[in-house]
Amino acid sequence: MSSPDVLRARLFLLHAVEPPAPAVHHFVAVHGPVDAVSRIRKGAAPAAVLSEIVRQDPQIEDDLRAIDDGTARLLVPEDEDWPLRRMSALAGHGVPLALWLRGNASLTVLTDTAVTITGSRASSVYGNTIATHFGGGLADAGVAVISGGGLGVDEAAHRGVLAAGGPTVVVLPCGVDRTYPHQHSRLYEQVVDQGGLLLSEYPIGAVPTRRRFHARCRLLAALTPATVIVEAGRRSGALTVAGVAKDLGRRVYGVPGPIHSAASTGVNELLRLGAASVVTSLDQVDYREGLR
Repeated sequence: MSSPDVLRARLFLLHAVEPPAPAVHHFVAVHGPVDAVSRIRKGAAPAAVLSEIVRQDPQIEDDLRAIDDGTARLLVPEDEDWPLRRMSALAGHGVPLALWLRGNASLTVLTDTAVTITGSRASSVYGNTIATHFGGGLADAGVAVISGGGLGVDEAAHRGVLAAGGPTVVVLPCGVDRTYPHQHSRLYEQVVDQGGLLLSEYPIGAVPTRRRFHARCRLLAALTPATVIVEAGRRSGALTVAGVAKDLGRRVYGVPGPIHSAASTGVNELLRLGAASVVTSLDQVDYREGLR
C-alpha cells in the first residue's frame, strides 16, 4: 500500500494537470511523486513540466473524504495492483498519474483476460445486437469486457456482460462519483455489484469535457490485448481507440456493417484500409496476451 505522502502527492498531480501529461509523468518517474510535487510547487521543474500544470493550488480534501468514507479508492503506480505493463505501454500517449476506482475488484486481475468493445453512441439495432451478443459471449468465456459506458454500443456491450453474469469495467470521462450519462445510474450500480469497476483518471467531482472524452480513448486501448469496434461513424471516438490500440501493438477488430449505414462508415473504412481485422463471430477474436 502506498504511503500517505505518496497518496497526497498523486492526488495533487491529478488535480494539477489535465491528462495526458507526458512531461509530468516522466518527471514523476525520475524524481518520485513526493519530490516531484515539491519541485513543481517551488517552480523548480523544467519548463515542459510546468507548462502542463493547469491548476497551481489544487484542493484535495474532497478526494481524501471520498477515500475515507469508501466512496472510491485511488490506485497509484506504487501499488501492487497497478497494471504496470499495460500502463507503461502508454509512454508515448501519456501514462496516467493514478486511477480512481469504484468497486472492490482487482484491476490487474480483471484485465488479465479482457477485451475492449466500443463503438457508436448513435448505434443501430444491428450494432446493439452484435455488441450485446459479443459482451455476453465473452463473459461466458470468462473474459472481462472494457468499454466507455456511453449510450449505444458501449451500453449494449456492458449489458450483455451483466446479463451473462460477468464483470465489466467502465472507463469514465469524469469523476467516478458522477454518473455519465445520467441514465446509467442503475447500470453502474450493477457493474460494481457484479464484481466490475468504474475507472477514471479524473478527480472526485470532475465533469466530462470533450478533451476528457478524447483522453480516455488511450486507456480503453491500453487496458486489453484486443479491441473490437462494432459500429463507428466517420468521426466516431471509437476510431481514436482503434488508432491508439494499433500504435500499442494490440489487435484491432472491426464488425463490418451495411455500406449505406452512416453508423458503419468509419469501421468499414478501417477494414478497407487494413487497420482492423474483420470479425463476424466471437471465435475470431484473439484475446490472448502477446503484447509489445
